Amino acid sequence: MTKMITALVAIIAAVLVGVLGYFILRPPVALLSNAEFVDLQISPNADGENDLTTVRYSLARSAQVSIFLENAAGQIFYFRQAETRVKGDYSVLFSGVVDGYQLPDDPAVVGTVERRLMPNGHYTWTIEAVADDKTVTKTGTLDIVNADVALPSISIFDIHPPTFTPNQDGIADRVRINIYLDKPAQLTLYLQDTTGQRYYLSEREGKRELGEMGSHDFDYDGGVDQHMEPPPDGTYDVFAIVQDAEGQRLVRQSQLTIQDGGIPQMEFAPQTTGGAVYYETIPYRDEYYTSSEKTGELLEKPEGVISDLSTITVIQGDLLVFKLTVTNYGRTPVRTAGPFPGTVYDFNQSFATLGAYEEAGGWRVGLKCDTSLSDYPWRWAIAPLDELEQVYDEAEDKTYYYLMPGQNAEVWGAVRLTEMIEAQNPQDCWAGLIHERVEIPEGQGNFGPREVKIVP
Repeated sequence: MTKMITALVAIIAAVLVGVLGYFILRPPVALLSNAEFVDLQISPNADGENDLTTVRYSLARSAQVSIFLENAAGQIFYFRQAETRVKGDYSVLFSGVVDGYQLPDDPAVVGTVERRLMPNGHYTWTIEAVADDKTVTKTGTLDIVNADVALPSISIFDIHPPTFTPNQDGIADRVRINIYLDKPAQLTLYLQDTTGQRYYLSEREGKRELGEMGSHDFDYDGGVDQHMEPPPDGTYDVFAIVQDAEGQRLVRQSQLTIQDGGIPQMEFAPQTTGGAVYYETIPYRDEYYTSSEKTGELLEKPEGVISDLSTITVIQGDLLVFKLTVTNYGRTPVRTAGPFPGTVYDFNQSFATLGAYEEAGGWRVGLKCDTSLSDYPWRWAIAPLDELEQVYDEAEDKTYYYLMPGQNAEVWGAVRLTEMIEAQNPQDCWAGLIHERVEIPEGQGNFGPREVKIVP
């Protein structure tokens, strides 16, 4: 028993000696040390002189660190607030810009102030470290003088229209965003969806220099004009962020809705039994005559699907009839306008003489011959009226017509060939798919060409 007690005493003594030796050789290190603001005065006005001071501190182990300043009235300004830091030495530049705050006598500010410059004054700074329920602080003083405290505010943030349809149909295809900067500042504008995905917008060139005080315009088409798919349909938050040379940052937020967005995708399709365009010739009747004052009788849809002859022979004054198929293989509706299929043209007429003018963003099927007086003078809507989706615009008091995604349609019509030019007889005639004032899609501008000979 005595031996056991002796041994136990010896073990305890050895442990005590070891612990005592550890603390003698390696005394405890303070959680927070070497804490300082190197310069005692700064003048943050972006003039390159005395704009910054360096904040330094060391941690003996991981801790939650806060760095803040307090003015004579007791108001706290946070530079860092309860941020996790691991053991090590730290150094960071401080320009007087802290988390956004409001002063009692502040004028009304539209938007959220995320970062703001502290006003001129005398401050007590504190560096605080918290670990294992232990709090260690170091303090000192800092003077701020000649600070440029004017906020980079946004006095105008207009979005028009608030809902737009980026699909190149010529109606609400673009949205205009106007922003007025009250102070020179870097401006960033983007849309953000519910998942946090951002879509950045580029400023319109030519009016103001980037970051210049004044009005800044953004003209947004969803990327469709560059043949990029626009963001998916939905309502987006629009963020305008400005940051000045001192580092102050303000955010304004609005909303924008995208509907029926997408790149229009139209093309000719083969007929059900093959072949591109069906042609035939039939006698002319006066009942077909159409003008801007008179709507003539529509030609019935031809039943044929394949033209057997390589050369179509037309008696002078008779009709060259065609029929073809178009398809909307995209994900957005495609707008069109009359004259509708079945309309008959005289050779010297055009769609304008029938009272149907070019419509920016509208689609039509055109017919052209070597002797045509203009580019695709004879045009038709891309589907019969009863196959189109009709949308009434109350503000414009106008009805728009759409071929819906995945929909096919047959288009037919005729031209009365009255002019016979021997130097170009026979001549070629062909169809084209026209996106008016936009383009003729690749491969859709010389569809189903056929040699046509006019005989007396």
